[in-house]
Amino acid sequence: MFIVKKVINGKNYFYLRESKRENGRVVAKTIAYLGKTKEEAEKRFKEIKSGMEKAKMEKVNSDKDKQKSNEISIEEMAKFCRRKGFVYPSGELYGGLAGFWDFGPLGVELKNNIKKVWWDFHVHQREDIVGIDGAIISNPKIWEASGHLDNFIDIAVVCKKCGTEAKINKHELGKARCEKCGGEYEVKKEFNPIFVTQVGPIEDSSIKAYLRPETAQMIFSNFKSVQENARLKLPFGIAQIGKAFRNEIAPRNFLFRSREFEQMEIEYFVDPAKKNECKWIKEFEDFELNIYSAEMQEKGEGFKRMKIKDALKKGIIKLSWHAYWLATEVKWFLDLGVDENKLRVRQHLSDEKSHYATDTWDIEYHFPFGWKELEGIADRGCYDLSQHEKFSKKDLKIFDEEGKKKILPEVVAEPSLGVERAFLVFMFDAYEYDEKRQNIVLKLNPKLSPVKAAVLPLVKNDEKLVKIAREIYDELKKEWNVIYDSSGSIGRRYSRNDEIGTPMAIAVDNQTLKDKSVTIRDRDTTKQVRVKIKDLKNVIREVIGGESLFKFGKLVETRVKQF
Repeated sequence: MFIVKKVINGKNYFYLRESKRENGRVVAKTIAYLGKTKEEAEKRFKEIKSGMEKAKMEKVNSDKDKQKSNEISIEEMAKFCRRKGFVYPSGELYGGLAGFWDFGPLGVELKNNIKKVWWDFHVHQREDIVGIDGAIISNPKIWEASGHLDNFIDIAVVCKKCGTEAKINKHELGKARCEKCGGEYEVKKEFNPIFVTQVGPIEDSSIKAYLRPETAQMIFSNFKSVQENARLKLPFGIAQIGKAFRNEIAPRNFLFRSREFEQMEIEYFVDPAKKNECKWIKEFEDFELNIYSAEMQEKGEGFKRMKIKDALKKGIIKLSWHAYWLATEVKWFLDLGVDENKLRVRQHLSDEKSHYATDTWDIEYHFPFGWKELEGIADRGCYDLSQHEKFSKKDLKIFDEEGKKKILPEVVAEPSLGVERAFLVFMFDAYEYDEKRQNIVLKLNPKLSPVKAAVLPLVKNDEKLVKIAREIYDELKKEWNVIYDSSGSIGRRYSRNDEIGTPMAIAVDNQTLKDKSVTIRDRDTTKQVRVKIKDLKNVIREVIGGESLFKFGKLVETRVKQF
């Protein structure tokens, strides 16, 4: 690459050029405009060169990680999900529509399991959190009060080098580079990504409304009613799972960035006078996180693994409540089998935070396309409730029995997780190609697995075996999503279930006729144990709950060939 000067109408213009050999001859192409002075041109040249080198190194490191971890690309994952019935492009019959996806037979089960496990963990197993289910379309004044109509702005850009369109946030201006080629972005326009609709069928009497861009505002607008009805005392949280919509200019990376998505979200309220008094932080003092603070980013350092107590002592994480929720959310992923080395917590830079946030941390996952946000945890302060008090002219303060006074609570943490991004994380972490078996094994946590068990008669034409297998299937399906499969060899049936993440395969064989026992094959090891039919339900229940299959029966020798 080199800088060239052109004189046009007596004025100097500097450009970045690149020479490449094409079809046996050297061709020079203009890459970018650099400015009107030599100094300005040299400065821009260094920035572009640095950006391209950074993009190149990230790709090299990503490729190395991919080789080590048997990882597939996002495009390959999309094809796998389509092939196996997890996710389809929405409206595929008519060519699809970018940013919208439909979940197939296996995908809807996995998605529902993710939501169920999240809700059980965050709501049912806690005394301090209750849930709601707010409307997708609501009074438009909500979005005026929240600031979304004025401050929810994205910037449409196009790469000067390859022409790729994208969107960036304001804080990324002058910093972001094209994900495809590392080229410089040119701003096209600013836009608000909120979907606009109308309420009422007649245009001249209809109300202009919006598809909600987040689920949080339904919690704030219902705050007072929920607190009174559930008799909640500070600190407490309100949770919600629901759809949100953003009119992205360039949906990409499969489910990662789409126009319609689901959020699993909590607004956790505290007394402002006790904002740094988390009563449960001792449970996590020695819990370790991969921490990437704003200071580390500004200094060009990498993230560091630290104990919670050390991060708080050094002031890296400022509030004990924030530290508690970061640890709680990371632990949720770890308990479901996600690799701790692929998770880190990154603090937002000062110019990066949302208009409502006083401090924000993201839980990031190392996707095949780099470290990206998985879950945001913002300290929203009292911004939202204050705004809704101001715009509604209603008092949203609650009476504190302990202090005998009225308080407007603050949101000390807002764990906000996209269902589809969690879906991708669990799929990527579970996906493995087994060289010995010569097939894919989807090592999903049994709690998440779309199918909990497969019932397989060893011989499909043996009436006695089929009868028993059908009876087992009919009994198990009362409690779990199980399948009955008699098509093909037993080895092929095992392979099919490996690929969709079924943790247990129950084989009904000749021994079953003698002693009413069956074999259960473990997906991850291919080892089998024999258990009595009467114990099946308890065994499956315990394995889904986290117990090892091998504590429930003796290992049996198998010579089944895997196809």
